[in-house]
Amino acid sequence: MSASTPSTAAERDPTEIHVMVGAIADPDGRVLISRRPEGVHQGGLWEFPGGKLEADESPTMGLARELDEELGIRVECSRPLIRVRHHYGDRRVLLDVHRIERYVGVPEGREGQPLDWVHPEAMDPADFPAADRPIITALRLPPLMLITGADPEHTEPFLRRLDRALEDGVRLVQLRAHALGADDYRALAEQAFVRCERQGAKLLLNRAPEEVAGVPRHGLHLGSSLLARLGTRPGAPGELVGAACHDVVELDRIATLGLDYALLSPVKETASHPGAPALGWSRFAAITASANVPVYALGGMTRTDLDTAWNLGAQGIAAIRGLWPGD
Repeated sequence: MSASTPSTAAERDPTEIHVMVGAIADPDGRVLISRRPEGVHQGGLWEFPGGKLEADESPTMGLARELDEELGIRVECSRPLIRVRHHYGDRRVLLDVHRIERYVGVPEGREGQPLDWVHPEAMDPADFPAADRPIITALRLPPLMLITGADPEHTEPFLRRLDRALEDGVRLVQLRAHALGADDYRALAEQAFVRCERQGAKLLLNRAPEEVAGVPRHGLHLGSSLLARLGTRPGAPGELVGAACHDVVELDRIATLGLDYALLSPVKETASHPGAPALGWSRFAAITASANVPVYALGGMTRTDLDTAWNLGAQGIAAIRGLWPGD
């Protein structure tokens, strides 16, 4: 059970409707959605299957019961994906979303609800209740974010390392090259974009938006100092925009601005900042529990930390040394 998931009725907020939600994917990467009946709250919109957690149930038990009742499947393995709190005005909900990794049976609408299998990239957030929209973002984001490493001034070795990381399965790349001037950064970004496109990966540029106007990209990554100065969400419609954060206040700001993800750090002590105080996993889980956006764990991360991060409510991990290939 996730450390960020309440395990007893006494720990739950009685004014909040705790809903267990299943994200079920088929072998082609399509995710199952169902349509809410007309005449109910948010009627006619599409949603992810699930239902209200009963007072005497653990989250795991409630998720299994709901998906059995709604779809006729038996859950064998699941993991946390994201938790979303939303206030509709007349009610407050907590969507406790788990990715279903293994199940038995063929999903069918046992309550008469229409079902559909849709790729996350093809989902229109306007067709879903507002509380479900961060779930779509979480489904679109991969579990690993590579933050590019040192020596971007030597372009060819740098790009060869990037190629190897992409071949190893990285599908989200943050181009971090603070030492480069604006023109050199733009030139490097153009070459990195071509490589990411070739592998079906997304490239995020770690620069102020005005410095990379017109540069090909899939999104922007903002440092915490830039985050503090923003009044509105930057970037073009449809691109990914996320930011670095270190505490609950900054994480709340990311959600308020409507950004797509957060990097929360440092989870562990890092070689680049020796002696700097680390959050540790328990503090990371406590902060992430209040998030309404996907959160990546950053700071001393390697692929071996991915399961721990997932179980504590993270989207995945972000890393430089842990994902950037050596010479």
